[in-house]
Amino acid sequence: MITADGSTTIHITEWDEQYHSKHGAIQEAKHVFIKNGLSLFSDQKISILEIGFGTGLNSFITFLEAAKMKLIIDYVGVEAYPLAAEEFEKMNYVEQLNAKEFSNDFNKMHHQDWEIKGEISPEFSLTKRKQFFNEISDENKFNLIYFDAFGARVQPELWTEEIFDKMHKALKLGGVLVTYSAKGSVRRAMLAVGFLVEKLPGPPGKREMLRGTKAP
Repeated sequence: MITADGSTTIHITEWDEQYHSKHGAIQEAKHVFIKNGLSLFSDQKISILEIGFGTGLNSFITFLEAAKMKLIIDYVGVEAYPLAAEEFEKMNYVEQLNAKEFSNDFNKMHHQDWEIKGEISPEFSLTKRKQFFNEISDENKFNLIYFDAFGARVQPELWTEEIFDKMHKALKLGGVLVTYSAKGSVRRAMLAVGFLVEKLPGPPGKREMLRGTKAP
C-alpha cells in the first residue's frame, strides 16, 4: 500500500497492521530512527541492531545518512520472517528518497545471504539474522537499537520485560534504544529492566514515541 508521504509499506490483512505508519513510512523512519536515534552519533564507528529488518527501509535510510554524518556502521538486522523477492522489489524507497544512484546498494541489502557479514560499502557492513527476538543473546555489543517490531496490539509478546531486558543487555553502556511506540505498558517494561526512558514528540500521526538509554 502507499502511505501518506508516497512511500510504500506492506499491509497484513489478517492483523489490520502495516510494516510502517500509514501516515508516511519514510517520514516515520526518519523521525524515529534517524532524528531521535542516529543523529546522537557522528564522526565515529558504531554498531546498530534493528529489531524487525522487514522491508529494509530503516537500514537503507541509515546507509544514506551514514555518509553525510561520517559514520562507519556495523548494522545487524533481525527478522524471523524475511520478505519474498516479489515483496521487497515492489518497495519504492529508492525513488522516494531520490537515491537512484544507490539502487544497487538497496538490492544488495536484500539479496545478501543471511547469517553472514557483508559489505554494502566501505563504511557500511550488514548482517541479517533470521531469528526470533526472544532468541537474541548479544551482550554489550550495540550503540543503538532500532526497535521496530509489529505493534503491541497484534504481538504483545514482543513488548515485554523479557524482550526489553535482552535489549538492555545487548546495548553498550550509554547505548540508546528508540521505538515508535509510546504505550504506557512499553514504557513501564523499559523502566523495569533499567532503561532511562524519555517521551519524545512522535512522527506524523503519533503524539509521542519513546527513547531509552542504558545508564553509563
